[in-house]
Amino acid sequence: MSDATEKPVDADAWEKACAEDLAEEKARRRAEHGAPPGSAAEELKKLVDAVADKISEFSGLSGGQAPFLGSVAQGTAEQVARQVVRQARSVVEPVIERNSDVFDHLAAAGSELLAAYRSAVEGQERRWTKGSQEPRPPQPRKGQDEGPGGEQIDLD
Repeated sequence: MSDATEKPVDADAWEKACAEDLAEEKARRRAEHGAPPGSAAEELKKLVDAVADKISEFSGLSGGQAPFLGSVAQGTAEQVARQVVRQARSVVEPVIERNSDVFDHLAAAGSELLAAYRSAVEGQERRWTKGSQEPRPPQPRKGQDEGPGGEQIDLD
């Protein structure tokens, strides 16, 4: 082949094609499942904002009227709610900003604890179901030591 008929080779063509495919896949998943959750700190900020919005809504700050409060009490409730929301945000937001990695570690630790709990529960369920399939020899009755189903209760 001559140099005139050869196409120039793009050294990054494979990398570009993979990046485009990955971007398309991410966009498809985002459209299908919504945006992925942010870091634990971002999610905590969202929670604080949602709670503040609900407090504002409950107290009538969002323009609605709280039907159980009179007009004077409503005004006082609105002022108190604004102050509580302001104070909560002023305390929580700097802590989140300074310690965002701590919240990520706590979220990971919580996931590990949940996995350990599930493992323990599944193991216990297997023992329960395995034990219920085997016939048990009848146990002698001991009067007060019996439970409502006729099973012996260990009082030790």
